[in-house]
Amino acid sequence: MAQSAAIPFPPSAQARSSTVSIPWPLWAGAASISSIIFGLYWDISWHITIGRDTFWTPAHLAIQFGAVLAALSCGALILGATFGKDAALRQASVQVWGFRGPFGAFLAAWGGATMIVSAPFDNWWHDSFGLDVQIISPPHMVLAAGIFFVGIGSLVLMAGPKNRAAGTAQIKLERLFVYIGANLLTLYSILMIEFTYYAGMHRAMPYKVLSYGAPMLLVALARGSNRRWAATRAALLYFGFFLLALWIFPLFPAEAKLGPVLTPVTHMVPLQFPLLLFAPALAVDWLVERMAGRNRWLLALAVGGAFLAVLLAVEWPFSSFMVSPLARNWIFGMNYFGYQDAPSNYHLNWEFQKEAAPVFWQNMAAAVVAVFLSSRFGLACGDWLRSLQR
Repeated sequence: MAQSAAIPFPPSAQARSSTVSIPWPLWAGAASISSIIFGLYWDISWHITIGRDTFWTPAHLAIQFGAVLAALSCGALILGATFGKDAALRQASVQVWGFRGPFGAFLAAWGGATMIVSAPFDNWWHDSFGLDVQIISPPHMVLAAGIFFVGIGSLVLMAGPKNRAAGTAQIKLERLFVYIGANLLTLYSILMIEFTYYAGMHRAMPYKVLSYGAPMLLVALARGSNRRWAATRAALLYFGFFLLALWIFPLFPAEAKLGPVLTPVTHMVPLQFPLLLFAPALAVDWLVERMAGRNRWLLALAVGGAFLAVLLAVEWPFSSFMVSPLARNWIFGMNYFGYQDAPSNYHLNWEFQKEAAPVFWQNMAAAVVAVFLSSRFGLACGDWLRSLQR
């Protein structure tokens, strides 16, 4: 009969029970980043469907719930390591400003606190400069920084116990590790969505902005996890989340509460169809495993080149389909428009926006440099995550 055993935090290397339970701070980290990402997607949809009518929307509350959960759970973990008598927890802790705790707990707690501080800043910004729907704004960047630290902190918090565990415990922790990595990839894609719309995918700009962060995240997951195809699994989780949101959000009725209403909407407007990041992620996973023992700079060159080449190979032709009439349906979502979109501008969603040749090649050259440096940094992060013990 299978026995049930809790993994001590930190779990011992002998945790091999057939049934194990994950420590609550790790579940709290996964729950907090999940609530934040869902709330962030919901908030953007709320902006383009209803308008920012008040701070106290369900989407904002979901985001701030994740922030509070991260701050409180990691704060409790830090206080327990500082003032408690758990020798194993203290042994797996670092010291910061007189307090002790796992390194990831400090990062996530700081991120949660930053997110909470960003809330009144965002409210003041909208009251002072208007009810904008832009993703890139100073308060949103403060919020994004906090979210990244919550996600990165949760990933680091997961890495230590994962590296020390074995057997069933390690498998479960590896799955959570990949899941949190998928949330970070989703966050990055949401932040970059203004630059990666499908009508612009025959320019070099989308590939440049994706090369800044996506390779780093995918390579870090592939290198930092003991689970095969970790980067591909994370990219598929991102793809699945965006796809489900695209199909489910329009099922809920909604209407604009701000004017001018240029397009009457009757339901929640989702974000665009997800990018095909699982294709370059497959190449990343394969190369990271096949060239594991090679020089890191050479590996970064190979992985970065493969990421950019495969991304271009799949997104360039797929975007041609996406701007065609065949994609103007509920499956691909190219017929959704927000209340501030004028019907006279609909055609911009269905025809390619081009760059002048010098600009195109300048941006593509920047993408080549960015993808190489991002991949190299991702390898360093992955090696660090794989060796992390506290």
